[in-house]
Amino acid sequence: MTSLDRTRQRGRIRVGVAGLGAVAQSVHLPLLGRLTDTFEISALADLSPSLLAALGSRYGVAPERRVEGVAALLALDGLDGVVLLTSGSHGTPALAALERGLAILCEKPLATTLGEADALAASPVADRLLLGYMKAFDPAVVEARRIALDDAATLGELRAIHVTILHPTSESQLAFAHLLPPAGDVDPAVIGPLRAEAERLVQAAIGAAAAPEIGGLYSDILLGSIVHELSVIRTVTGDPSSLEIDHVDVWPDGVWPPSLLVAGHLPSGVRVTIAWHFLDRYPSYREDVRFHHRGGSLELTFPAPYRLHQPTLLTVETGADETRRRTMFDSIGEAFEEELLAFARLVRNGEPPRTGIADGRADIVTCQRIAAAWAARRGIPIGGEAATAAPSGDAVLAESAR
Repeated sequence: MTSLDRTRQRGRIRVGVAGLGAVAQSVHLPLLGRLTDTFEISALADLSPSLLAALGSRYGVAPERRVEGVAALLALDGLDGVVLLTSGSHGTPALAALERGLAILCEKPLATTLGEADALAASPVADRLLLGYMKAFDPAVVEARRIALDDAATLGELRAIHVTILHPTSESQLAFAHLLPPAGDVDPAVIGPLRAEAERLVQAAIGAAAAPEIGGLYSDILLGSIVHELSVIRTVTGDPSSLEIDHVDVWPDGVWPPSLLVAGHLPSGVRVTIAWHFLDRYPSYREDVRFHHRGGSLELTFPAPYRLHQPTLLTVETGADETRRRTMFDSIGEAFEEELLAFARLVRNGEPPRTGIADGRADIVTCQRIAAAWAARRGIPIGGEAATAAPSGDAVLAESAR
């Protein structure tokens, strides 16, 4: 009998949650704690003993099933799936979980390198990984995709996609959640090797010379945030292609986190602009994704990602002259909850993941192209996997100027 057969017989899905930071405390653990007909929080893993104790007690996890690290979690018996919420690349732990026979809900980023993504894709059970691009499960995004398909004749040719993200501090976004304060009790002997491995992966992705200069841009902003917007574009347009990059700008100099502007295009010729701004005194998080067609527009306005059951607003504008129409759609259906329920269907029924390894790999390619374009503008040698990224407009201009 396979693990899938056993899960079908049992009822509740027994999950282990690895990584007990902000997204776990504000989103996944509260939702898992509510969806008790579907899930049982069977085990927890984190490097902080005090976090394990506090959250294990809060969610009724037995002390012997509170463990340090993903490897210890995977060694436990009686799990049907893993919710992988650790920081940094998930390539190695996700592959270990697949090899253990467990289904995975994997938070972004999938991985830092294409090599890790390809190793995951080569697994015979690669379709047991659902990548945590929760916006693809947002009811407003799903409705935008339906309209783009069903009203294609009315909307006409897609010309441009414009994305704007206004990002205040994480502290201001998460004040409502009353997160447990950082404990400071993680063993330093554990942290050092983890940091070294994270640096090694970034160097493998963009090269040793570029890593000190733009490693944070690549890992924290591109892989850590902008992949969500790439997922929305892919969901609504149905185009799985990686974005070709025409221009990148980062400013102001010497400020971290900065503002970032990316201009590119899809193979179809549709132009895409993404503007990401860290604004430490901005009132609240805001994100707008606009799809402009010859005959109308689809506009999505997202709330702060950690506030559950806050509506995403979809505005549809179509028609011309006296037939102009504006339609508004919103839903308090929670994207993270829909994602968890999709994970349950994957575990129980083998339902193919809506967002998976191929999506994560496409976004790694796009992020490496963006990093390569910015490095070329700054005269920084790019290396690693990004050195073979398709030439971008900025890279071509920089090369021709030499």
